[in-house]
Amino acid sequence: MTISKEKGIVLTSYERRSLFRFLTLYLGSVFLLLAIIGYLFFENNRTAMMSAMKFEMMYQGRMLSSKIIMKAMKEHSQMDDADRINFLASLKHCRFDVGYYDGEGDAIFAEIEDVTKFDKDFYIERDHCYAVIEDPSEHLGVRYIVLKENELVETFHQLRMKIIGYLILSFLLMGVVGYFLGRLFLRPVREQIEALDRFISDTTHELNTPISAILMTIQSLKGVDEKKRKRLEASAKRLNVTYASLTYRLEGEEEKPERFDLAQVITERAGYVKELIETKALSLMLNLETTEVFMARSSAERLVDNLLSNAVKYTDVGDAISITLKNRVLKVSDTGIGIDKKVQEDIFKRYKRANSERGGFGIGLNIVLGICRQYGIKLALESEKGKGSTFMLTFPPLK
Repeated sequence: MTISKEKGIVLTSYERRSLFRFLTLYLGSVFLLLAIIGYLFFENNRTAMMSAMKFEMMYQGRMLSSKIIMKAMKEHSQMDDADRINFLASLKHCRFDVGYYDGEGDAIFAEIEDVTKFDKDFYIERDHCYAVIEDPSEHLGVRYIVLKENELVETFHQLRMKIIGYLILSFLLMGVVGYFLGRLFLRPVREQIEALDRFISDTTHELNTPISAILMTIQSLKGVDEKKRKRLEASAKRLNVTYASLTYRLEGEEEKPERFDLAQVITERAGYVKELIETKALSLMLNLETTEVFMARSSAERLVDNLLSNAVKYTDVGDAISITLKNRVLKVSDTGIGIDKKVQEDIFKRYKRANSERGGFGIGLNIVLGICRQYGIKLALESEKGKGSTFMLTFPPLK
């Protein structure tokens, strides 16, 4: 999940995913509906065109048959073959190819090749339409007149392409409409999130001064019970870490990337929350090797602070936390309450918490995921309910 730091109105990755799911369902339904409509429209037009073609071919065939009959009635003597062929060749006046056949199916004169069917008055074969007119009296020796159509397939193809073109345009139009509808439906959610962001931002600004004053006062206290002083300092530092995370998330201020030793940053941040760890009687084990990374130092601090704060928050009194850094892999492990598998994916979402009883704003792990994606860090989680959790961050090699 990427984290948006722009001040303008933009969609978060969670909102984009919701919009994508809505558009997928919406456009899938639209596509299915348009496909059905297009198919029915094509089939309806195809049937109508076939019916019109059959009517025209049968009509033209009967016209030719009538002319042959009239010629046969005028010619009292038998016409020789040459005259008959010349007459049949001169009859054509339509856009169809024509063939004249005797009772055996042999061609007398034909512009058509490979005609083998004479038992159907209309049929389609090899993407062509054929019409057969039969004259049982065989005037001029012609029993069958066959007409062949050559343009219907191309007409069907043009019709199909037009329908597909209109369907694509309709689909794109519906997609644009669906996108803006989705944005419109998400706007109230977006406005509520922004209102919450503004509230948290205003609150954090008000917290900065008293937190700093509390920390300074605690450091100057003398003659106070050491346990009480450490408890106060731990609480103040916990507030300070929360404040730093909130300002990082909401203001988006970030240093320029630089090369530094990540192990040093981890040691510093672990030392900063030492009192907080001691107040819960937790044992912290560090096993770090020098690891140079290239990123904003403040981002590295937020990574460590949020992972360590999360481990402290969800670990019971007396349990253990370990941080290891080897082979460019950072592991933050605890023996705390663990995370149920059903909610493991949700804990990285903004304002989501694994356990509502342990407090927090639900933005720490969202910040971790955002930083990981920004710097190409592979993030993984291993957790089991009641047995603890391990967050693993694999840093990319330096270029």
